[in-house]
Amino acid sequence: MRNKAPNSQSTKSRAKPQMQAANSMLNPGDEAARGTPGTGDDICPECHGKGRINGSPCPNCGGGGTITRAIGGA
Repeated sequence: MRNKAPNSQSTKSRAKPQMQAANSMLNPGDEAARGTPGTGDDICPECHGKGRINGSPCPNCGGGGTITRAIGGA
């Protein structure tokens, strides 16, 4: 039988990586984080989906050409 080293960690006690960092990046034109239930991608109204304005990344969509909008509603 093997003894565990005194400072070894089981897989249950290890810290889990946070997935929130990717979801917290919102562009000014986004109404919610990407993947939020009840949302969908839409063409950026500022750059018309091109991602650039006057040769620079669009400040509204961050250069992606799309924004996240709430869909549906009551």
